[in-house]
Amino acid sequence: MFNQFGSTADTLSKASAAVLRIGTDAHLYDDPEDVSIAPLLDSKFESEKCEALKRLLALIAQGFDVSNFFPQVVKNVASQSSKVKKLVYLYLLHYAEKRPNEALLSINYFQKDLGDPNPLVRAWALRTMAGIRLHVIAPLALAAVGKCARDPAVYVRKCAANALPKLHDLRLEEHAPAIEELVGILLNDHSPGVVGAAAAAFTSICPNNFGVIGKNYKKLCQILPDVEEWGQILLIGTLLRYVVARHGLVRESLMLSSHGLESNSFYEKEGLVSDKGDGDKSDSLDANLVRLVSKCYIEGPDEYLSRSNCVDMEPSSFDTKETTSVGDNEDVKILLQCTSPLLWSNNSAVVLAAAGVQWIMAPLEDVKKIVKPLLFLLRSSTASKYVVLCNILVFAKAVPSLFAPHFEDFFICSSDAYQVKAHKLEMLSLIATTSSISSILREFEDYIKDPDRRFAADTVAAIGLCAKRLPEIPTACLNGLLALVRQESFAGDLELVDGEAGVLVQAVLSIQTIIELAPLSHEKVIIQLFRSLDSVKVAAARATIIWMIGVYCSLGHIIPKMLTTITKYLAWSFKSEASETKLQILNTAAKVLISAEVDDFQMLKRIVLYVLELGECDLNYDVRDRTRFLKKMLSYKLACHEPAEDSVASQENIAPIAEHVVEHVFGRKLKPFSPLALHSRFYLPGSLSQIVLHAAPGYEPLPKPCSFVFEEHDQLLDSNRQREARDNFSGSQESSETVDEDGSSEYDSESYNGSEFSSDGDERNEANDANDPLIQFSEISVSTDQEELRSKRALDLWLDEESSTSNQTPSALDRNQSSYAKISIGDIGNSVKPKTYTLLDPGNGSGLKIDYTFLSEVSTVSPLHVCVEVMFENCSKEPIVEVNLEDEEAMKVSDSAEQTLVGKANASYNNLPTLIPMEEISCLEPGQSAKRHIQVRFHHHLLPMRLSLHYNGKKVPVKLRPDLGYLVKPFPIPIEEFLATESRLPGMFEYSRRCTFTDHVRDTRMENGKDKFLSICESITLKVLSNSNLHLVSVDLPVANTLEDATGLRLRFSSKILSSEIPLLITITVEGKCNEDLNLTVKINCEETVFGLNLLNRIANFMVEQN
Repeated sequence: MFNQFGSTADTLSKASAAVLRIGTDAHLYDDPEDVSIAPLLDSKFESEKCEALKRLLALIAQGFDVSNFFPQVVKNVASQSSKVKKLVYLYLLHYAEKRPNEALLSINYFQKDLGDPNPLVRAWALRTMAGIRLHVIAPLALAAVGKCARDPAVYVRKCAANALPKLHDLRLEEHAPAIEELVGILLNDHSPGVVGAAAAAFTSICPNNFGVIGKNYKKLCQILPDVEEWGQILLIGTLLRYVVARHGLVRESLMLSSHGLESNSFYEKEGLVSDKGDGDKSDSLDANLVRLVSKCYIEGPDEYLSRSNCVDMEPSSFDTKETTSVGDNEDVKILLQCTSPLLWSNNSAVVLAAAGVQWIMAPLEDVKKIVKPLLFLLRSSTASKYVVLCNILVFAKAVPSLFAPHFEDFFICSSDAYQVKAHKLEMLSLIATTSSISSILREFEDYIKDPDRRFAADTVAAIGLCAKRLPEIPTACLNGLLALVRQESFAGDLELVDGEAGVLVQAVLSIQTIIELAPLSHEKVIIQLFRSLDSVKVAAARATIIWMIGVYCSLGHIIPKMLTTITKYLAWSFKSEASETKLQILNTAAKVLISAEVDDFQMLKRIVLYVLELGECDLNYDVRDRTRFLKKMLSYKLACHEPAEDSVASQENIAPIAEHVVEHVFGRKLKPFSPLALHSRFYLPGSLSQIVLHAAPGYEPLPKPCSFVFEEHDQLLDSNRQREARDNFSGSQESSETVDEDGSSEYDSESYNGSEFSSDGDERNEANDANDPLIQFSEISVSTDQEELRSKRALDLWLDEESSTSNQTPSALDRNQSSYAKISIGDIGNSVKPKTYTLLDPGNGSGLKIDYTFLSEVSTVSPLHVCVEVMFENCSKEPIVEVNLEDEEAMKVSDSAEQTLVGKANASYNNLPTLIPMEEISCLEPGQSAKRHIQVRFHHHLLPMRLSLHYNGKKVPVKLRPDLGYLVKPFPIPIEEFLATESRLPGMFEYSRRCTFTDHVRDTRMENGKDKFLSICESITLKVLSNSNLHLVSVDLPVANTLEDATGLRLRFSSKILSSEIPLLITITVEGKCNEDLNLTVKINCEETVFGLNLLNRIANFMVEQN
């Protein structure tokens, strides 16, 4: 082509490809290392940084390891260019797990980007934080997701929903309730895109938490048509599971139609019986199969495996309480109405999901509406067509009349794949009726001539199934099949033709299927097959015909007279037969001998003995084994001279068990074929399990009917409480924030203040106040404008805008003040008992026991060191000498993650040793103990320090684990400064967690007449100070509280992080009665988000622990 110009097809194609690559980044994949990447990453031009990052991503795509560029890439996360940020985030997602310490360097930038005005940047930051699978930053990522779940931008909220499954995969059991609350919040979103992503999160996180769905059920049904297609699939399945779990199955549906079938009037309705009234068997509903399908949809794998019989012919007992009616149930009506339009969706999977809902829940007369949408899907791609056919087959087996009028839609197209052709043939054999069978058989005649002989063989098998289902057509089918056998028999050596042998075998098998229906009326057909043995050369076909000889050897009057001739022929051809044919010859010879008449017995016995002798000398060991087995079983027959009187008399001398076995093996009748035996397990429509015919990973059956009880009165009580709280706020201007009716929870950063109740009601008795010296009126008051400042929502928090209170007048602010009483609990320092940890137990230390306790003392070496008291005890019977603790990594330089925590202010302490050497213990006698004080500088607040224990000349590695509560120091501040600092740390720097406190219930001092509030405050304070090094700022109680109500009791603690001198404020708010378990809300305000979240979890955990 164009040779005169020196061009070829190859060069032209290359030139065309080069033109298409102009203006793209495809050249990066040709030689991504053709330039030096490191200088580009350090360039001051954003375009060069983008070029370098693109080359790194191209190398990653080609399988190269470019993790050595991690530090240079991380520092570019602070770039102002959105293109650079996006590329950096992609790189971080790939290598964060391999370089966790360096990944921590970018956390602060992620937090900053979460407040960026650009929603794309916020979404990228959240997606990257959730994608970094590190348990250290999981609490921070969870707080970010809670923040983004209320972002004004839809795309950010959608990314928050997509991030929840990633956090759930980290197995954060302590955060599971918070994650589920966020799922409920996102399911209540007004955006369809967010709801679709939330449905995916719900499916993977808490698929059985139907309480979340119950609160938003109607809203989810209304928004379902607007959700993106793949979200619709998951949401449809979730709504279906909820309706079944709450209301049960529908009494008028197909699933329950087989229960009380005689009284079911829906059988007579249009669409479920033939319009012509011919009463076709194919038009009736298969009750047994429907019962089995409904059982499989609900039972799990364990129940299925425990079933002793795969086909339970007894009707399953359904309690009427576990069923519902469409006319009486509004939820079922809404579900059916919102899924009906989706039957015509452009997405095949959505159509299947909607059809599954109609199939399971719709009334019997409305099931037919799924037919045309499913048939329309048969015009889609080959893969979709195959999946749709797999599901249509189940529908057609249960109710063939649904698809019987549309048999032409299942005719084969030349472009269909083989699997699609096979399913269509099965469909045609299922839905064939007397009115359509003539057209179907004409199609089958053309299919038999198809060049694909495997497909032609399947067509022949389908003809046999049609003849079996419709008793009116066997004669026509038999004539055609016999003609096909004769045609194939004289076609030459079929073994050499690919697939031709299969056609002949299927023809013989189809004839056998038809003969089984009425053997006496087809005696001549059997004789024709006997006579065609000489021309049939295919081993499988010959074996089938020979098997029929043995089964029908005593049928009619003609066949028994032919047995001698046929047996002689079989004995003559035995040597040249295939192994499978030889086995059938042996079986047939045994059957013929057992049913032989008196006149032919001696001749048949000699022939059988000859066949058995040939079998004993055969080269195939299966044939030899079968011969020996039959010879032993027929020994009493072979020894007889007469088949009648003599054999009866001789049976007294043989074991009666042998004759019984022979009669059982060779004399039993064939059992009728049951299609249920082949398909004893069905799966939900549209599921992968229905395609692969086994429970695929992640498959969940429908829940047990009425297994979920939705407490509607609880929801009403919640709504009433919320309404009362709003009324009280407008009347007495209380600062209160509760859970929204639409599902928003206390977890999010905007509602962390929701448990800080300050209520005004009836004042306490003045006499009681005067007699109680523990309670004093405090001048401290929290006004509504301060509460609004903390609870400012949406974009103000994201953009760090200054909140304004100009819309409130001074008089209104005066009315919004709530008085508190300050509780003085005195000095409880002597009662504080720090927690003791085990460093080495006697079993591993050869009798040496080492415990350690963190001290509240401040280190004299540096603010980074923590004071630890170590207790050594000799539990052995031998003295222990030269006991000492040393740091394994004393000479190593602190890593970058540590220096990030330390900061510039403490850079001068970096050269100090990690462990200040302790005074060596020269000798510990048996039973003797000793104490030593050490000062430790931890590399990270979650990572243990590796120490070496030396004693008796041995060296044992031990790990000293940090306690977050002692990595802070007390920070005494007045209450006014505490509130001012707290108000400056909203949003991402404020997070809370709820827990239960029970120590005060077991406090005996309350029974001795001590003030209940004082006892509660002392119990909480002792618990906190025994596990952390904090300063108690104040203990406040709203004046309006009754003597038994501790709600609103608030304890404030302050501290500073040792490593960074950053203030950390803790507020504990109490809810509940004094004599009952209390609900505590622990809130932390701190700029070090990772440290603060981990400390929050630590406090919540030890508050739950019992003393």
